[in-house]
Order: sequence, then structure tokens, then C-alpha cells
Amino acid sequence: MAPKFAGKIAHDIRNSTPDWAPYVEPSAPEGAPNVLYIVWDDMGYGSWDLFGGLVEMPNMKRLADTGVRFTQFHTTALCSPTRASLLTGRTPGSNGMTVIGEMADGFPNASCVIPKENGFISEVLREHGYNTMAVGKWHLSPATEMSLGASKRTWPLGRGFDRFYGFLGGLTDQWYPDLWYDNHQIDAPARPSEGYHLSKDLTDHAIEFISDSLATAPDKPWMMYFCPGACHAPHHVFKEWSDRYRGKFDMGYEQYRRIVLARQKQLGLLPEDIELPDINPLGNETSADGSPWPESDIVKAWDELSDAEQKLFVRQAEVFAGYASYTDDQVGRLLDYLEQTRQLENTIIIAVSDNGGSAEGGQEGSVNENRWYNGVPENVEENLKVADELGTESTHPHYSNGWAMAFNTPFKMYKTNAAWEGGTADPMVISWPRGLEARGEVRHQYIHAMDVVPTLYDLIGIAPPEMVGSVPQSPIEGVSMASVLLDDTAPSPKHTQFFSMFGTRAMWRDGWQANTVHAPAPSGWSHFDQDKWCLYHLDTDRNQMKDLAAEKPELLAELKQVWEDEAKLYNGYPLEDRTVADFAGMEQPSVSSKTGRMVLFPGGSEVPERSFPIVGRSFSITATLDVTDPKAEGVIFAGGGRFGGHALYLMDGTLHYVYNWLGELEQKIVASRPLTAGKTVVGMDFRKEGTDGPSPTGTATLYIESDVVASEKIKVQPAYFSLSGEGSNVGRDRGQPVSSDYDSPFALTGATIGDVVITAGTDVSMDYARELKANFQRD
Repeated sequence: MAPKFAGKIAHDIRNSTPDWAPYVEPSAPEGAPNVLYIVWDDMGYGSWDLFGGLVEMPNMKRLADTGVRFTQFHTTALCSPTRASLLTGRTPGSNGMTVIGEMADGFPNASCVIPKENGFISEVLREHGYNTMAVGKWHLSPATEMSLGASKRTWPLGRGFDRFYGFLGGLTDQWYPDLWYDNHQIDAPARPSEGYHLSKDLTDHAIEFISDSLATAPDKPWMMYFCPGACHAPHHVFKEWSDRYRGKFDMGYEQYRRIVLARQKQLGLLPEDIELPDINPLGNETSADGSPWPESDIVKAWDELSDAEQKLFVRQAEVFAGYASYTDDQVGRLLDYLEQTRQLENTIIIAVSDNGGSAEGGQEGSVNENRWYNGVPENVEENLKVADELGTESTHPHYSNGWAMAFNTPFKMYKTNAAWEGGTADPMVISWPRGLEARGEVRHQYIHAMDVVPTLYDLIGIAPPEMVGSVPQSPIEGVSMASVLLDDTAPSPKHTQFFSMFGTRAMWRDGWQANTVHAPAPSGWSHFDQDKWCLYHLDTDRNQMKDLAAEKPELLAELKQVWEDEAKLYNGYPLEDRTVADFAGMEQPSVSSKTGRMVLFPGGSEVPERSFPIVGRSFSITATLDVTDPKAEGVIFAGGGRFGGHALYLMDGTLHYVYNWLGELEQKIVASRPLTAGKTVVGMDFRKEGTDGPSPTGTATLYIESDVVASEKIKVQPAYFSLSGEGSNVGRDRGQPVSSDYDSPFALTGATIGDVVITAGTDVSMDYARELKANFQRD
């Protein structure tokens, strides 16, 4: 409803009185602070040097030296749920975000559409006179809405941000990112050969956005949600940065834990009597029906690794550390800019990681994660040959689960495990030089991601609104920790915290935590009513070594009941740990074509691969061309990229097709004659005939008009091409080049495209179970 006009309207404007009130932007209180979130990805408690780790983060330490470190900051154990809580002040279940967008299942706790009644802090601050900006990773939309044909209701600009520059999914290639500017897709502004890296690009745009705000509205505060891709896989960084860590991880991940624990005690972060748990603290646990703990979570003892494995694993850690330090250096540029423009003093900065270290690399880690997603085992000997290339654009690496365990020192388990501190306990730093007297102090009070929003409202002086954009608001579920920030002796206002993630459960209350022993999805353990419950006093037993369930059964029973009570409040049910096979029949609503035929036109943006999958089956590509130059060259159609993809293209007027199997085998077919000038139809038809291991095999045939001009036997990937957002393009190859024949984008010249038609066969052999399991590994 439009606001009531309070002026005077007469026949003659000379006798009329204007009323500007309905049209003037809201203004923030004088002196209102800026707000800067810095949200890191997959960085465990024991990784940053300021939390005892060996990964150098001088700019995070710079913030800690002007503020406070929290030793008991907790997340949800998974990226999207944590990020939703960081922005709304509500639990994941209330946000409908207990999973990542690729796994939305239609239940209230996992729709991945955050209700409008759970207003984002960006929406609230905009209504209080702030400029709002999001830069970097989003991953707060259902996967079915991450295309240009879908609604933008869950995109940044649909949730209170005035500007956005970054990527929509959970990960992206740092050299060839899947980039979006506001509500449209764009190309990266440069190539790796020109010094491009996404961390630098994001920082450039963060500075640009703030500069624009400062130049045009110098008295207006701003809020920025800055989320680099680091340190989620792929671990990409310039070799000079990974080489800075040469030899620093040679001791291996078990000795790393011992070194880091000693440093953590020296820094006063942990009790002096704390000890390290076994590297596989839950390895002997089984489900009620005897199912073992997932092998992918089991760490190999360092001394049992071969020399080759140790060498490879060391390089994995060096690359991860270099990636983190390089990105920290870029964050330093942003802090320098704020200091130079005299904004740093009055900016509240919250720097956190969204969950613990990730064990998604499995026991071996990976040079190209696409192998795992396609059911092709890692080959350590082959990977060792390219160990020095780890982190460069020719790799898509992730470290082994042993390093995940180490970077979570001193805690048990990893990301996705909400019952164990390795999944939920993470670094947190808060700095506000003008508003906080603390300098380099430590806080031991328990705090959760959902407490950040009410804390910020308190510090800024804003009451949680009853309405946002005419939508009545649900209660804020987090607790303001402002009093603790302002006074380290203040009693903690927080008394309970509810956890539920992928079948793992925990309930914290006043320093005590009850939690289940249950392997997270996709374990398929089920039998939740038979779960073993443990009881720990986290204030004194931070890494859950002393189970007191048998000594304090009454307290355990109380906490179990509190969990049940809060599950009713926060959409804790249904509990989710289904196997990938259970997921296979699940369909999500989608705007994509279901006809088995997709028509693409030149000039359009990239089509996400999941909008029209053709892998694991027969398929055809048909293009109508108008050739004006007999030497025409460039991409007609490309899908995927360097680590798996295919492309139909022209070189010197001759039709080529390449199927790049996992980035390891370029299967090229070349037409027997060049094209002639004029209008024509060209294409490739693949007919599946058998299998080679998990990979379908068959005949790929090139044709011009009705003439067969080449035919070869090839094998195709059993699963999707892209790990990082590369979809289908017409007239160019936007991201990583599919073929070594060309450099991207290799835009088509000398011919114009009418349309490209993709037709998928019905003979599907793709292992959907494996694909669904891959979703758990991409979070």
C-alpha cells in the first residue's frame, strides 16, 4: 500500500504543498557503522595461524589484533545452512536450508527457499538506510533456480542486496569462474595467462562497490557480504604462493596435529590438559543393523603411506595453504582500502569459516575430482606425475581426508558432522575499532552463526523489525552476544543450541552437549531411535574425549528431551541420512525442458548442464550454419570444460568434434572434407553400444547435410561434465577450453549459427546413485 500523501494538492501547483516523505530513502542514524562479513569456506579450527595452525593468515591476525577471537564459535557443519543462519539469525530448519541447494527435497526444513518472514540482514539494513552488496559465493538458492530462465527470488538481489558479483553455486574454478553480475552471467575480465585469479577479481569488485557508495553517498553506511571461494575445492593458486610452503608440511598430518595443539594451548585457546583423539575416533562404530562407518571418512596412518603417497599428500597441503594465504593477501587489499579511505575504524568486521575442514577428497585426495564423481578411482602414481601442477589451471585438486582431520585440530571428524566439533567448531574474529575497546582479546563464550545477526542489530542499535517489505517477520532465534564483546566478564546470554545435519544430532546447553553417534548422509544408517547418545562437558572437554553419559544419565535424558522440544520449534524433522539409491527417484521442480530436446541460439548465456543432461546415453548435436568464409573457425557448441566435456567446432573450415574424457583422453574426430560457402546443416550423432568400466562406449559420427564425413569409436563420461558450473555454450567456449586445439573462448568467425539442437536418447546408463552421492561431495 502506498503511503498517504501528507501535502496539499490544489488546482494550481503554486497553491500546492509537496510531501517528499514517501519518496525519500530511509537514512541511517548518524555515525552508524559499516558492516563487513568475510566468510571463508571449509577452513577448520586448526588451519589459521592465529588459531594455532600453520597456514599464515596475517590479515585475519590483523583483525584479531584490533578485536577479539572466539574460541567456541560454531556453525551448522555445512556451508549453505551456515550462510543462511549468518544472514537471517535463524536456525537452518527454520530457514528451510538444512541441505545445499542441489539437494532440496520439498520438506519445510529442506526446501532451500528461505521464507520471506525470515528477513535477511541485507533487507533490514537497506530499510535502515544502508547500501548493501554481496561479493563471492552465494549458494543460497535451489539448484533448479540457478539458471536465467528461473525465478530470481532467492538470488542476492531478491534478498535485499543492491549489488552482486560472484558465483551462485557451491564452488567454481578459480581460474575460469562461473561469474554472475547482479542477475546476469558474465565472462571473467581476464585469463590466467594475464594474471587472473578469482580471489583478486572479487576483491577488485568489493573495492569498486564500496568506492561507488562512498563517492555518491559519502554519508551512507554500507553492508558487504564478502565470500571468497577459498578454501573450498578446487584449491587453485599461483605456484609462487604454494611454493612458499615447500617443506612446511613434510612432517605429515599426524605430527601436524601435535604441533598445532601445542600452539593452541600456548595461545590460550584451549585447556592445558586437552589431548588429541585418535585419527579415526569413530572408525569402529556401526549402525544398529551393523553397517560400518563410511570408509571415505577413515584416515590412513601417515607412516603406512608409501613415499610416493606422502610426497603427493604434502603437496596437497602446500597448495591448500598457499590458496588460503593468497586469498588472505587479497582481503588485506580490501582492509588497506578501508584504512586509506578512513572507513576501517567504523566498520564492524566479522570473519568466520562456514564449517570445518572437508573430507570430500577421500583417503587419497585428488588431482581432478571429476574422476571420483565419474566412478573412476584415483591413481596415486599417475597423480604423482603432475604433483607439481597441483593448484594450476590444469588441475582440480582437493587434499586427502587426513589433512581435513589435521586442519580441524584438536577436534573429531569433519564438515557435515554436526555432532562433532570437527564439523562445527570454526575460527571467528570480530573487529570494530571505534565501537569495541578489546584489542587482541579472546572470548571463550559459546556462540553460533545464528547469533551474528542479533549481535549486529544490537551493536548498530536496531531492533529486529516486525515487518520487512510488508512481510510480517518470524522471531529472531539467535541471541545477541554484544554484551560479551563489550565486556569479557559479562555472563553469556546464550543457553542452548540445537543441531541437526544429515542425520547427525546434538544439543548444547550451558556448556554441556549431548550428541548422537551416527554416520552422516548418505550413510543410510536410519534406525535413529536406536542411536547411541554421548554426553560431554564442552567447556572443559572441547574435543569430546570424556563421555559422561553413564555417569550423568539424568542430565543426558534432559538434553535429549530438549533436543526433541527444539526439533518441533525449528523443523528438526524429518531426519535425513538416506543413501544415494534412496535419492535416485526424487524429482525436484524445474523450469528446464523435459522433452529430450533443447534448442539453443547464438547470443544467449550459458545453459547449466543440469538443465538438460545428456551424459550416459546416446545423443546428437545438430547445427544450422551460414558459412561466409571457407576458412571459418571457432566453436559451434561446447559443453563442460578441461576436466570433462565435448565440443563441435571448425578449424580452417573443417568440422571437428572432440570428446574430452575426464581431461585425460581427447577423442577427436575430423571431417573428411571442409565446408563450402553457403547455408548448411552439420552435426554429430553418438550411439551408445557398450561400456568400458563405468563409461559408456559407442560410435560418434560427424555429418554435413546427409553425408557422413567421419566416424570413430569413443567412450563418454558416465556422469556430469562440470564440477564448477561450466554448462553449454553456442558460438564460443566460455570457460576452461574443452580441447587443447584452442584457447577459450575461440568464438566462431567466418560463419553464423542459426540454431543448435541437442537431442538426448532414452538409453540412459548414467549411475544416478553416484551422481547423487556427488552432491554430498560438492557442498
